Amino acid sequence: MNTPESSAAQHPPAVTVHKGTVLLFGEVLADVFPDRTVLGGAPFNVARHLKAFGLNPVLISRLGCDALRDEVLDVMSKNNMSTLGIQSDNTYPTGQVQVHIENGGHRFEILPMQAYDFIHPAVVRMTTLSVHPELVYFGTLAQRNDTSRRALKALLRGTDAARFLDINLRTPWYNKETLENSLQQANMVKLNDDELIELAAMFELEGDSEQGQVRDLMTKFELDQVVVTCGEAGAWLMERDGSLTNVGIKNRVISPVDTVGAGDGFAAVTILGTLREWPVPVTLERANNFAAAICQIRGAIPDDVDFYQPYTKEWNL
Repeated sequence: MNTPESSAAQHPPAVTVHKGTVLLFGEVLADVFPDRTVLGGAPFNVARHLKAFGLNPVLISRLGCDALRDEVLDVMSKNNMSTLGIQSDNTYPTGQVQVHIENGGHRFEILPMQAYDFIHPAVVRMTTLSVHPELVYFGTLAQRNDTSRRALKALLRGTDAARFLDINLRTPWYNKETLENSLQQANMVKLNDDELIELAAMFELEGDSEQGQVRDLMTKFELDQVVVTCGEAGAWLMERDGSLTNVGIKNRVISPVDTVGAGDGFAAVTILGTLREWPVPVTLERANNFAAAICQIRGAIPDDVDFYQPYTKEWNL
């Protein structure tokens, strides 16, 4: 794994809203289950959901020149998703992850040296300057390689849109410096309760409760919002002023098919609610219930667009 650049990232400037699009940076890959292969990668999953919800996601990633690339582009074309930010790589393959189902959950075996590790910084800068995003979404996995890490820096320097950091800690593909730089760039952060434990130890967060630790995290990195997902217990969100909103799951999943992509579904609805200016409790409730619905299908995204219709109708999208 390459070492992150040593220069400290500066905290983003005050948010200037540009209506029109959501820019998503990171991995596109195939989740290989024991019995089938499905497309995945958090940025791809979130982009797919956002498109179904009526937003205009522009995904920035890199694919190999292989059959998986053709499949990704076919799915994007069929769903009218922009391919403006998709790069091609003649050396490295489209990303793959082996998914092992264990004890009702899943374990990821993420393969190294994939096309998304080599997203070209100069091309990303040109893409960023050609759009005016209302929000930028990024995670941590695609920063494991220096090339893509520099590409993300080029993106963030090219826009002053709000930054949504989705922390997906995948061993061994993260370290303290990458997380620190990412948090310094973020306005909003999403993580789960297990990841909060990891960050609390890594950054020596003060506080004798999860809420106290998040408050310290927000202070250290000047964050506007942090949302913590807690599986079947729902989720809670803390704002800069310390106000706390805690919402449970309305429609519990009795027999989940798998939990792959539930967090991505939650992130997509959280972004949607933020941009649509829904009240925080409404956003969390809808994000929880959509994530629960994702657990009822195999893989992270539905095969049929009809899956989204109850939500677009109920939410007046």
